[in-house]
Amino acid sequence: MSRSFAPPAERLKSAIARERLIPRVFQSARENLKNPPRIYTEIAVEQLPGIVSFFQNDVPAAFKQVTDSALLADFKKSNQGVIDALNAYQTFLKNDLLPRSHGDFRIGAANYRKKLQYDEMVDVPLERLLQIGYDNLHQNQAEFKRVAGLIDARRSPEQILEESEKDHPPADRLMQSFRDVLGGLRGFVESHHIITIPSPLPPIVQETPPFMRALTTASMDTPGPFENIAKEAFFNVTLPEKIWSAKQTEEYLEGFNRGTIISTAVHEVYPGHYVQFLWMSRAPTKVRKLLGCSSNAEGWAHYAEQMMLDEGYGSGDLKLRLGQLQDALLRNARYIAGIQMHTGNMSFDQAVEFFVKEGYQVRPVAEKEAKRGTADPTYLVYTLGKLQILKLREDYKKMNGGKFSLREFHDAFMQQGFPPIKMVRRALLGNDSPVL
Repeated sequence: MSRSFAPPAERLKSAIARERLIPRVFQSARENLKNPPRIYTEIAVEQLPGIVSFFQNDVPAAFKQVTDSALLADFKKSNQGVIDALNAYQTFLKNDLLPRSHGDFRIGAANYRKKLQYDEMVDVPLERLLQIGYDNLHQNQAEFKRVAGLIDARRSPEQILEESEKDHPPADRLMQSFRDVLGGLRGFVESHHIITIPSPLPPIVQETPPFMRALTTASMDTPGPFENIAKEAFFNVTLPEKIWSAKQTEEYLEGFNRGTIISTAVHEVYPGHYVQFLWMSRAPTKVRKLLGCSSNAEGWAHYAEQMMLDEGYGSGDLKLRLGQLQDALLRNARYIAGIQMHTGNMSFDQAVEFFVKEGYQVRPVAEKEAKRGTADPTYLVYTLGKLQILKLREDYKKMNGGKFSLREFHDAFMQQGFPPIKMVRRALLGNDSPVL
């Protein structure tokens, strides 16, 4: 649908073939789902109306160029079959599965340690990891209060935060606001020699597809590393739902204030995920092009948010720094809530409150984040990776002394692909010194 890798009629044939198989998925779900966590079923129920809308509206719109009447008739039949299957599945979830959804989403401390070791090559004990997370949370909270005091010492940090959250575009200008900042970000990266950007093409800014909206506010969708035809990359932004009340919409948009718009654009595009994607074709091996880890990819994007302001983007605008710190606190809260929820020390409701009180997030964002954490236990990877990259940069700087160049370090980091930072350290430093 989203990439023109073949003529529209050929792509529609592929879509029909997939659609014919979709009802089987829901039949398998009925057979296999015995006792899922209630929160998982609730998230599925929340997502389904958007998914139905996706097949009713977005899928047909993607193939408007097709004129073959027989092919369109096949598509109409297969697409309606999907819509019918989705509606029936929604009834099943609400009336049958939800009442018997009593499972536990927690994976436990032992599995948590294994997941970190096998996914990220991080074997730091959970107790120390948790302490590192709390230390960084408190450090960012203290810096937030310091910056808020510089903006206006007569008001509390909470009042400053509340005021900054009101400084957001209206819903119908949100995507354009992101488009407006991308050129300036790219220009700054190039003029300040931050990192080499391998392509002049920008990503396409678009609304997040309906099936992704329940758990994400913004994301980057890039083609695979071996794609030679359909090379479009999409920067997805989740807009407020049209059925929301004015209060819900306002609360949601407060999470997209001027400061967090910048940090989100840095994270997703320049010099975050999009730039790292552009480097993938230069990775040294086929394996490195295909495989990597989240503490590298998300760590890099999160590191970039702070690094860009440290290098002078925004000319010292304190409200941009406040937005960057608010996003850093969001990642701190993910770090801690993920460990605590899955080791049994924090309930879902406590996690929501933690995101609000300690992570300085508005409640709709806090609820979305806590939901995500139930199924994404190691979403600590943002802060974890950022801290590993900061330590690597400092160690690399010490090793190179006066020859150190920020762009050379960033380019050398990118040339490795996106493996665990432990492997990048070995390549850049020549040793197996601690990652944290």
